[in-house]
Amino acid sequence: MAIQILSREKKSKKVDFSQFLNGVPARDYVFQSAPYEQQIREAAQLLERADAVLIGAGAGLSTAAGLNYGGKRFTDNFREFIEKYGSAYMTDMYSAGFYPFPSEEAKWGYWSKHAWLNRVEPSAMPLYQTVYELVKEKPHFVLTTNVDHQFWKAGFADENIFATQGDYGEIQCARGCHDKVYDGTGLFHRMNLARKDCLVPTELVPRCPVCGGKMAMHLRCDQYFVEDEHWNEAAARYGAFLKEHKTDKVVPLELGVGFNTPTIIRFPFEQMVRENRDWALIRLNLDEAVVPESFGSRAVGINDDIARSLEDIRREAGAENLSIEKAGEKDEE
Repeated sequence: MAIQILSREKKSKKVDFSQFLNGVPARDYVFQSAPYEQQIREAAQLLERADAVLIGAGAGLSTAAGLNYGGKRFTDNFREFIEKYGSAYMTDMYSAGFYPFPSEEAKWGYWSKHAWLNRVEPSAMPLYQTVYELVKEKPHFVLTTNVDHQFWKAGFADENIFATQGDYGEIQCARGCHDKVYDGTGLFHRMNLARKDCLVPTELVPRCPVCGGKMAMHLRCDQYFVEDEHWNEAAARYGAFLKEHKTDKVVPLELGVGFNTPTIIRFPFEQMVRENRDWALIRLNLDEAVVPESFGSRAVGINDDIARSLEDIRREAGAENLSIEKAGEKDEE
């Protein structure tokens, strides 16, 4: 099976990912008691006053956007897999990926459909486009654990995105024998057309072009995850963004980040706000928008539907900008 290497123009040094991590949670988490409308106004004002915005996005953002992995969306699209392997194992798209598939044909039968449904087929989701509209006029950077490529599709520039956990559109050597990843989107399309009884034809099963071994999705799930040249370049740009804006008024805008992998976004964002007095945190989460009480007015934690909250913040920010423009016109008169 021929595989196409993703072209990378620049060469980069290895980046120590651990420098960006933090495993220390806040000791003073609280759900803020301010009314929802007040929180929206405060969040819009923080974004308006910010010199730069650091976006941290987790699974909750894509779920709010419509790319949910469970419920009807799962049962409608994976009914044949549920019937074949059992509902006890096929409970949602995430859990189903850990099923001990009996063959490579079976494994790629599942993963090709998963990747097609969540990465290849969807266009830019409106919610991601709302995020872009909120920050596009300011210096910004995206740190995300999501692997669905939505930030690129919504208009964010590649140089402003660091997807730490991989990409559903890429595959790699299952044993990480070399530091390269490969474009899998065309392969997934062919697999979808050829899949029968949850299996793909043997001739479509990819093999590592270096060692001849098995291939896997480019997802951080074990010690073999490949941090390729592009990944290291993105990590370096993230570090450079933090250094460049350390003394500015920066708003970490955290979207849908829970406590599954809090050491990548949630805890580091809290640490950065704690260490930089001009930084202020906005945390949007359906159920887990607790913020450190010690941050006071430098934190807004909105415990509500993320799609609703972002749209309300966008609307409020637009109204505030209009008021500022009108005030400026009167001053000129």
